Amino acid sequence: MSQTRSPKDDPREPASTGETAPGEVSRRSFLRLGALAGAGASVAGLWQPADATAETAPATPSDLEEATIAGLQAAMASGSLSSVELVDFYLRRIEALDQSGPTVNSVLALNPQARAIARARDRERRETGPRGPLHGIPILLKDNIDTGDRMQTTAGSLALAGAPAPQDATVAARLRQAGAVILGKTNLSEWANFRGFSSTSGWSGVGGQTRNPYFLDRNPCGSSSGSGAAVSANFTTVALGTETDGSIVCPASLNGVVGIKPTVGLTSRAGVVPISHTQDTVGPYGRTVADAAAVLGALTGVDPRDPATAHSAGHFHADYRPFLDPDGLNGARIGVLRNGVTGYSAYTDTIFEEALAVMADAGAILVDPADIPTMDQLLTDQAELIVLIREFKQDLNAYLATRTGVPVHTLAGVIAFNEAHAGQELKWFGQELMILAEQEIFSEEEYLDALERGPRLAGPEGIDAALATFGVDALVAPTGSPAWPTDLVNGDHFLGASSFPAAMAGYPIVNVTGGFAFGLPVGISFMGTAFSEPTLIKLASGFEAAAHTRRRPRLRPTLPVDGPSGAHRLQAKATRIERLLERLGTKARLPRLHSL
Repeated sequence: MSQTRSPKDDPREPASTGETAPGEVSRRSFLRLGALAGAGASVAGLWQPADATAETAPATPSDLEEATIAGLQAAMASGSLSSVELVDFYLRRIEALDQSGPTVNSVLALNPQARAIARARDRERRETGPRGPLHGIPILLKDNIDTGDRMQTTAGSLALAGAPAPQDATVAARLRQAGAVILGKTNLSEWANFRGFSSTSGWSGVGGQTRNPYFLDRNPCGSSSGSGAAVSANFTTVALGTETDGSIVCPASLNGVVGIKPTVGLTSRAGVVPISHTQDTVGPYGRTVADAAAVLGALTGVDPRDPATAHSAGHFHADYRPFLDPDGLNGARIGVLRNGVTGYSAYTDTIFEEALAVMADAGAILVDPADIPTMDQLLTDQAELIVLIREFKQDLNAYLATRTGVPVHTLAGVIAFNEAHAGQELKWFGQELMILAEQEIFSEEEYLDALERGPRLAGPEGIDAALATFGVDALVAPTGSPAWPTDLVNGDHFLGASSFPAAMAGYPIVNVTGGFAFGLPVGISFMGTAFSEPTLIKLASGFEAAAHTRRRPRLRPTLPVDGPSGAHRLQAKATRIERLLERLGTKARLPRLHSL
């Protein structure tokens, strides 16, 4: 039943004291204001001593673990569950397992108005019916997405700690309109991992280190680290992340969840702390393809605040659930990517081969290999780096101009703030990328050339050419390696990935868990041309139905190196030195970027 709603229908005030349930923790803010309060966040304090072989036993309700949106809506429709009860379940679980106990540390701040909003959604369900599939469903947002409420938007940086953003990001506003309950903000790789070399994914000055819920000493990847980890650990039903290159799909892979990286322009970036207007996009996480698809539909639509969304007109869908198909692999032609995206991890390659066998058994026609013809050029070209460094300064300065009540208003101000608070912000790694962007090391001519060359090599001459040449519906590749041990001293032990062609082209990817190595999830990525999300969702849901790979994480403290089957150890490889991108003339040689 439809009706016109005013802002009063979406309450922004917390419940009165008399309506607060015992054990409610929604008024507690986990936002750490270390530098501003005179006490930095303690990274060391995040690590809890534990028996290396022990399994954490969660002392928290578990009856709603792994619940899907469809199952939750059925329970709420029957009256056996309310949105308030669901919110309380997640709040208690976050308190017991994320903020204490195993300390996954995926949630940066909780919405003090979450229960009031949930209560309003419950009342609305009784009086007028649900708005849609997200009605009353809790969702966490990556903390680079603005919310015009009492929560701050920091991008993980103490330089943005202060007053909240003046208004919702468009995606946040659309989630509210869809009836979702914004539960809080998630930790992330600070500034979406566009700060310095040798960074550690999942670390931020505000939040400290996010941990992988499968084995807590393993890395969750980034930059949407908290969003992927929180969904996997059942701290929320669904979450939002952002991606410039790998930041949705890599955390989805390492945390064993579904991540949809949409076509650039399918979802609005207005009100999102940026890296690059050419490559940035916002997308959902879910434990199932169906849940991620349900969220995606709520995010789409042309937005005057983001000109890139104009390209989505006639291509977006308000509901992607009709494209779900448990038999989606049968008869599908899928191209197998190998060159440039395999060979860096024996375990990843093994899982990929097993996933391909599942696809073939489910009726898929595999064209193997179906390599991207420009892959060798993409692996050595510096176009992406030029575009990101050139756009970061102008895009970030434009965003910072919308913020008041925070310590910084320009990229130069951020750099100066970090230097003044080096003990909190620069303890583990530097801000070389920010400095290079501020210095505008690439010329306008270099930028314009890269802006044309990179998307062309990755899109029309790359992914599109492979699709046409091999006559396939989509391409598939392993997403990345199993999770590496978190190493704040040396940074990420990153081996390889497949996200960069789609990132440079602005094309979509859907990650779904392909299998496990030593209990660590490894994802596979279905990718295609612009606005091919319906096809990718069909294929990913078909694989999900055939493979049944989702495993609930047990929050174990560490990966045992010895087990009943013998002395198994993860691959004993030194950290691979990333491909170096050489600048013209005497310009510095810079590392290839990942997980942005």
